[in-house]
Amino acid sequence: ALPVLEASLALSRRYFDNETTLLAQSKLAGCLFDLWRDDEALPLYRESYAGFVAVSGVSDKRALLDGSNLANALVFVHEFDEAKSFIRDELLPAARRSLGPDHDTTLRITMCQAEALMNNPESTRG
Repeated sequence: ALPVLEASLALSRRYFDNETTLLAQSKLAGCLFDLWRDDEALPLYRESYAGFVAVSGVSDKRALLDGSNLANALVFVHEFDEAKSFIRDELLPAARRSLGPDHDTTLRITMCQAEALMNNPESTRG
């Protein structure tokens, strides 16, 4: 699947609009992440999230989904402080505001925040 997604991204960048390219980029990031190629996936997650925010705003459902993927990847690579501040300051307030507190994406973001807090070795254990 990886070569197909790479080709799709290349074609999207050449022939299609920004949103199509962002979708292809997000899919490629997900595939790379699933293949444990986090060093390649993380920049793509960052770019696609920033792109969706620029196109549709931080409260857009697609931007929130990409933000959730980025937050999950940050926790996975042990970037706990960045994940916590990203979720707390930007992602979770937007998700609660636009999707509501009980939406699947909002709950996944909340779970990711909990994982960032729980797995951070610098967190206080009580």
